[in-house]
Amino acid sequence: MSERGDRIAALKAKATERILVLDGAMGTMIQAHNLDEAGFRGERFANHACDLKGDNDLLVLTQPALIETIHRDFLAAGADIVTANSFNTSSISQADYKLEASVADMAHEAARLARVAADALTTAARPRFVAGALGPTNKTCSISPDVSSPGFRAVTFDDLRLSYREVASGLIEGGSDLIIIETVFDTLNAKAALFALEELFDDMALRLPIIVSATISDRSGRTLSGQTPEAFYISVAHAAPFAVGLNCSLGADQLRPYVAALSGIADCLISAYPNAGLPDALGEYRETPEETAAHLGEWARAGLLNLVGGCCGTTPAHIRAIADAVEGVAPRRAAPHEPRLWLSGLEPLEVRP
Repeated sequence: MSERGDRIAALKAKATERILVLDGAMGTMIQAHNLDEAGFRGERFANHACDLKGDNDLLVLTQPALIETIHRDFLAAGADIVTANSFNTSSISQADYKLEASVADMAHEAARLARVAADALTTAARPRFVAGALGPTNKTCSISPDVSSPGFRAVTFDDLRLSYREVASGLIEGGSDLIIIETVFDTLNAKAALFALEELFDDMALRLPIIVSATISDRSGRTLSGQTPEAFYISVAHAAPFAVGLNCSLGADQLRPYVAALSGIADCLISAYPNAGLPDALGEYRETPEETAAHLGEWARAGLLNLVGGCCGTTPAHIRAIADAVEGVAPRRAAPHEPRLWLSGLEPLEVRP
């Protein structure tokens, strides 16, 4: 078996033994460094035609030491899995910065830097893993951005498929052990990513575990494209994901019932990495590590979780507190389901005898 194959086998084995810990918010950590325009540009993009400040994904090329250090900090805090800094690494998202031609390099370097950090902190007893991140992009395939033209779409399924394939190829070649399709607000975007991964896995003659993680848009408990957590799971279950879950969304105190709904229906692992509460009027996340960990520790003891971490506003201190809170708690065991026909639109439909 290859080194990556050994790591994937170890990942699956560890997930049966204990709750695995994901990392926290890369964006939050980057923002704390207050990089200016020159800091984002570096030497390679010093003469680029448009402003680059705010393009966090570009930093894998212009500030690689900073990104690797952030990965190491999360690993040192107790993360088992670090996520490549590739959330907006797609030709669709990078078009805002006129950096479409750099996407392949960015994806490869994002995974490589995470791989270097993970390998540096791996031990025989505590292997560390790299997740390549596929973000939702800044466009939606299901909803028109023009209220006067409901049938208009700013992006097509094939646009998304090809864009995701390019990113995923770089993430795999850079050393990812699994892929997270995360912050899914439009399930059709996620299905384009899943389609791209299936094509890529066939072409590369390998298969990586996949996590599909949605975001709840408000207290209605639905994604932006209108699905309940149960309907979302049914929509992606055909891909046989390693895990499904929720991230970002509401603070942990408000997200619990929706994680519980997923846990009650999914026959795969459950992941959850919420924000550190809801942002205040200044956009700051004020929930302390102890507060976040108290919520997630309770979820773990209730048997809801297999993988847990943090999203916006979470720091290494949050991850350390979360890791401590779930230490020694048995991972969720999926309840067996009688095989039935499940369909989904905005709501789930179960066809019973």
